Amino acid sequence: MRTRLRKLWIGGREFLWRAQIRHVRGEGDCHRCIRVRMWGAGKTSRALQADLLSKSWPAPWGACATDDAYPTPQDVRALVVYAVEHGWEIDVRGGTHILTESEHASTLELPGFLLTDRLRLPEAPDPTARVIRAFDQRTGDAARRPA
Repeated sequence: MRTRLRKLWIGGREFLWRAQIRHVRGEGDCHRCIRVRMWGAGKTSRALQADLLSKSWPAPWGACATDDAYPTPQDVRALVVYAVEHGWEIDVRGGTHILTESEHASTLELPGFLLTDRLRLPEAPDPTARVIRAFDQRTGDAARRPA
């Protein structure tokens, strides 16, 4: 099955992007992860890649199957703007500029997603702990959680 390429216009430039739904295992659950790839100067230009971990929590039964998180055009726009500010050379041919969790997670967070390296690196930080921490920060549940 072919993956659909979507279009997004930013500053008079057309960006092509796609998002592939995947899943990653954590210590406590399975989480939806979306691999976003985009190009700003055609499919032979340097790609931008970001693996986005859904912040959905508490995980519903069968979380991998039932989480419906998917990046919006606003999410993709935020990725492009951030990546350009952090070294993505749009017009260079070939290669991939990856927004990694280890380098960018502390400065890039989207409303419904965190960056993750778990798709590429099985030893990357536990996604379950990160999702719970993001949920606690958003809702203030950390203060009510027993120590």
